[in-house]
Amino acid sequence: MKTVKDINFNNKKVLVRVDFNVPLNDDLEVTDTTRIEAAKPTIHNILEDEGSCILLSHLGRPKNREDKFSLRHIVNTATEILGVQVKFVEDCIGPAAQEAVDNLNPGEILLLENVRYYPEETQGDRGFAEKLASLGDYYVNDAFGTAHREHASTAVIADFFPNDKCFGLLLASEIENVKKVLSDGKSPVTAIIGGAKVSSKITVIENILDTIDHLIIGGGMAFTFIKAMGGNIGGSLVEEDKQDTAMEIMRKAKEKSVQVHLPVDVVAGDSFSEYANTTNEPADNIPEGWLGLDSGPRSNEQFAEIIAKSNTILWNGPVGVFEMEQFAEGTKKLGDAIANATKNGAFSLVGGGDSVAAVKQFGLTHKVSYVSTGGGAMLEMLEGKTLPGIKAILE
Repeated sequence: MKTVKDINFNNKKVLVRVDFNVPLNDDLEVTDTTRIEAAKPTIHNILEDEGSCILLSHLGRPKNREDKFSLRHIVNTATEILGVQVKFVEDCIGPAAQEAVDNLNPGEILLLENVRYYPEETQGDRGFAEKLASLGDYYVNDAFGTAHREHASTAVIADFFPNDKCFGLLLASEIENVKKVLSDGKSPVTAIIGGAKVSSKITVIENILDTIDHLIIGGGMAFTFIKAMGGNIGGSLVEEDKQDTAMEIMRKAKEKSVQVHLPVDVVAGDSFSEYANTTNEPADNIPEGWLGLDSGPRSNEQFAEIIAKSNTILWNGPVGVFEMEQFAEGTKKLGDAIANATKNGAFSLVGGGDSVAAVKQFGLTHKVSYVSTGGGAMLEMLEGKTLPGIKAILE
């Protein structure tokens, strides 16, 4: 896997696809700098070679050229984090972009305007990709968060750099860390799959069954399994049309000697609200009018015991509605158990928007082995798919 470490970029202009799709508040200020910080090692590597960086990114899903999606709003934050003045040009192709690139000196950074201001970007348009490609000598993809999209700046552009393309350090690291779970995981391997719906995680679960020893299923999706097995789940979230699928997953897991662990008790609320009345109930006997919104104390203990004995841990999805304080305990306890196992030598990979948000909320970011920056991209890798943005660099 060729990375920026394998190339000398001296006096070269390097197009770097970064994922600066960061959240902004109402005053258009960056509220989470994780993705900008994640790109820093790759950018600095190029600058230290006396190369210059031309950064490509999207922001949001603009329909037209709405100002709120302009990347100029992140220039000051990027400058602060990267420690180098980030120049900006209000286009990503055409005369203005070309002039800004021509004036770029070694050791400098230029951020181009939002590539999604052009519909050709998401259409994977070859002509648009060629115009972007004409701006640089090398192409580096460091945007894991968009590696599953076959867009002009993430996949198609690489065709124009047959010998002058490579992975950035973040993207290479993401690939290696997913591989540590999927193919190099030290046994026992435990996967914790949570969140609301079974339907969004079916392919992931089916693909990892050959790799794992334990599967912990939590969150709203657990109730589809519990109901399929004959349990009473009250008013809890359920996918009625996925009960056969749930039973099929249980059957396949048994066939492959994977132990499946579902919640044995829950914290139930009488409404989906942080002001709900709550009660602890068996997970398979929730009264009518109540809905399971968090894993209960016995479940938390059992999950922690399994995690403590694990050497490799994958966490994708919370086990409760952790955004509401009174339904956050299960997810927090789970995070603490993973942090403890990591401290004792286990490898832990956390991915998926909600899990990453939980890890940040509970201050566990630096207590797990790796936090993935790409929710959808990581899920597709776990499903066994080859991502277009990765394939384009390898070809």
